[in-house]
Amino acid sequence: MTTEVRRLRNYIDGEFRDAADGRTIDVINPVTEEVYATSPLSGTADVDAAMEAAAAAFPAWRDTTPAERQKALLKIADAFEERAEDLIAAESENTGKPVELTRTEELPPMVDQIRFFAGAARLLEGRSAGEYMEGLTSIVRREPVGVCAQVAPWNYPMMMAVWKFAPALAAGNTVVIKPSDTTPASTVLIAEIIGQILPKGVFNVICGDRDTGRAMVEHPTPAMASIT
Repeated sequence: MTTEVRRLRNYIDGEFRDAADGRTIDVINPVTEEVYATSPLSGTADVDAAMEAAAAAFPAWRDTTPAERQKALLKIADAFEERAEDLIAAESENTGKPVELTRTEELPPMVDQIRFFAGAARLLEGRSAGEYMEGLTSIVRREPVGVCAQVAPWNYPMMMAVWKFAPALAAGNTVVIKPSDTTPASTVLIAEIIGQILPKGVFNVICGDRDTGRAMVEHPTPAMASIT
């Protein structure tokens, strides 16, 4: 039986896009060894576009209150539960893991982690002390750093993506995340879901290979990079 090959796309500035130069990578189901999708092989132009979108979205997202960010993350967790079967199917096809394993051991903790960081968004503390210099008070104020470039691995594509983007968003940062070139499907689906909740540019997904990831972490825009 021949499976229809799906076309995955980058998610940049609130819209799905092909790679600027049209290049793609075949995505293979490790169980059937069949090509079930193609994903963009993103280059410098795509990385630039994603970084520009995240940088433009940062000032407004930074200035949201912790309560607003908490509500947004809780909405994402609820939406993931509503689309649970779609996420499970995408992840199983991505990785070749049994559907039931993904359903019981990956999706529940993933959703719980989002809710954990939603709560943490309201616990970002500042500290003050008066003993550093007589007559003066020193204050430590926690601030979001800006755009976060994130590269997730192939073995737990959804869960590891959540570990990266949820705390970054909770703290008021914007995100450009790249899934593994072998397992991009569930992260692209995550972008579809999150895109209905967050303002455009706050969360961006670009697909590609190691050169794409290198371009992300070497790019001048991100203030932080996370790689697994």
